[in-house]
Amino acid sequence: MFRFAMSEWLLGLTLVPVLVGLFWLTGRARRRALARFADAELVERLTASVSRTARRVRAGLIVVATGLLVLALARPQFGTRVETVRSVGQDIVIAVDLSRSMLAEDVTPNRLERARLAILGLMRRLDGDRIGLVAFAADAFVQSPLTIDYAAAGMFLGAMHPDIMPVQGTDLGAALRVALDALEQGARESRVVVVVTDGEDHEGTLDTEIQRAVERGVRIHTVGIGSVEGAPIPEFDASGRRQGFVRDEDGTVVTTRLGGETLRRVAESTGGRFVRAGVSGTAMDDLFRDIASVEGEELDERQITQFEEQYQIFLTLALVLLLIEWLLPDRRRRELAWAGRFE
Repeated sequence: MFRFAMSEWLLGLTLVPVLVGLFWLTGRARRRALARFADAELVERLTASVSRTARRVRAGLIVVATGLLVLALARPQFGTRVETVRSVGQDIVIAVDLSRSMLAEDVTPNRLERARLAILGLMRRLDGDRIGLVAFAADAFVQSPLTIDYAAAGMFLGAMHPDIMPVQGTDLGAALRVALDALEQGARESRVVVVVTDGEDHEGTLDTEIQRAVERGVRIHTVGIGSVEGAPIPEFDASGRRQGFVRDEDGTVVTTRLGGETLRRVAESTGGRFVRAGVSGTAMDDLFRDIASVEGEELDERQITQFEEQYQIFLTLALVLLLIEWLLPDRRRRELAWAGRFE
């Protein structure tokens, strides 16, 4: 079976007749210029060393080489082989805290943006693993279902902001419930949940979901992002301009601090890891790197037909023709040319 993998390049074959026309017009213009320069007999003597046949051959070589180069760019393929492809990987659901405390700037540029950058770094390392996103605050929902389309998941991640949450707060139990539900939509046994939050669990409904994760063999990693010292929560107007900091009913600036004990308990109960992502945030990057390095399990096996690339043939022929064109002289040997001038 024969095909072109990039058939759109075949439009470049229109260059072949264009080149033919250009060479014909150039030759015609040259002959007219010589005719205006002198009479036919003088022109014949002056151009006796020029081989018109060699010029035509060189032009033909350029035209054919151009056509072959275009064909090579179109990636001709013929001949096939059957390969067995195994789908190997794991299902990963990342629950991202979208409470307003995640806008605190004790981590550069802020907690939420730092988490987003780390998750994007994880996506760049994945190969065959499915990833899903859960947004949570006082409630939780699936922002992106399990997918291997990392570009689409990245777009959903970019849209995650506290403004999309109807009710503020932090309910880790709701986050785990929705994340575990999302994992049950898949068929893989190798499953991981990552919770990224500042650790302020204001609802405290965790035990049931922790037990559920243990029963299903789901490992939960927790990332506590922020500083123990804490930081104020920026407040913005409708146009995104900062209006100061969030204050309580007494007018005191609210300070949000990293709470890690609950997160540590969740991770240790399910065989996962708890890391603190402080000012540098390197611990979170290290965790995500370790998650991406896990091979996971083989989900399925299928056979696909691969076409053999044959562009090398056309490319080699084109280069050979261009080399011949470069080496081929368009003038006769001098002794032959001078011999005709004294007869």
